[in-house]
Amino acid sequence: MKYTTLPNTDIKVSKICLGSMTWGNQNTEAEGHEQLDYAFDNGVNFIDTAELYPVPATAETQGRTSEIIGNWLKNTGKRDKVVLASKIAGPGDYTAHIRTSGFKGDSIKEALDLELKRLQTDYIDLYQLHWPERTTNTFGVRDYNHNEKERWEDNFKTVLESLDKEVKNGRIRHVGISNEKAWGTMRYLQESEKNDLPRPITIQNAYSLINRAFEGDMAEISIRENIGLLVYSPMAFGVLSGKYINNTALESSRLKLFPRFARYSSEQCTEATKHYLKLAKENEISLAQMSLAFVNNKEFVTSNIIGATSKIQLKENIDSINLDLNNDILSKIDEIHKNIPNPSN
Repeated sequence: MKYTTLPNTDIKVSKICLGSMTWGNQNTEAEGHEQLDYAFDNGVNFIDTAELYPVPATAETQGRTSEIIGNWLKNTGKRDKVVLASKIAGPGDYTAHIRTSGFKGDSIKEALDLELKRLQTDYIDLYQLHWPERTTNTFGVRDYNHNEKERWEDNFKTVLESLDKEVKNGRIRHVGISNEKAWGTMRYLQESEKNDLPRPITIQNAYSLINRAFEGDMAEISIRENIGLLVYSPMAFGVLSGKYINNTALESSRLKLFPRFARYSSEQCTEATKHYLKLAKENEISLAQMSLAFVNNKEFVTSNIIGATSKIQLKENIDSINLDLNNDILSKIDEIHKNIPNPSN
């Protein structure tokens, strides 16, 4: 395994982070624990969850993923050996079963109370805002269209103040943001510096061979402001394994079970994936490992969050840390990207 540190801290984290959003839905608790054991034994010390998980989000399953992790932490006694990240859900119809207040009032305190209980721990190393409260172009939306009728009011300062209380209480070590855009990121930094409030150290956004939108303004912010990217969906919901193109996907695979998650299934995404699959075959490597290795070695990436529903997938994903893509492969990847840029956005 390779390691880095969370920006502006001395906390060492594995370059591969274990994602967990299938546990409690596609995966049983026993399978989740098996993944945790295997990942930990292979050098992964970074675990990411959220109060929302598992996904798809429902009132019946909400919080189950963190409970699975909490039971593993209790059973193994490994809390002090792992770095634990979680998130508070943003507002919207998708999360109305959790709360409707977003990050306002006592929402952060109350969300943290419940998440600490589920995780069976006294503190979370990295607590993240899952997505913005305001309306912006997240989750695969290409362009920003301003809504003059939006009722959201700028509350970056008050959100950081709520987080600051939890940092001072020792229940959060550091804070991060997720699914954020350039403007929101800089507003958090501005309020943090101006008011001596917690500074976001990471941003968790989607990034992959077929979604390189982060390489625009966000990459510059990440590097110049030292906010590390925690990459989610590096495999684009499994599309970048090639299994959907090769018709080898099991009926239990994510897009077979939940076809509405079609962000990476457009005609353009499929065409781009075919080119990446051909390139991987020409170099006798798997498309999955090529996709993950591409992400692993980007300078703005702090950690790459992998997700798997089987131990075979998990092993392949973790082993990607040992693959370094040569300049010829990287050049050909860029050529495909130039011809079919960001097809998922």
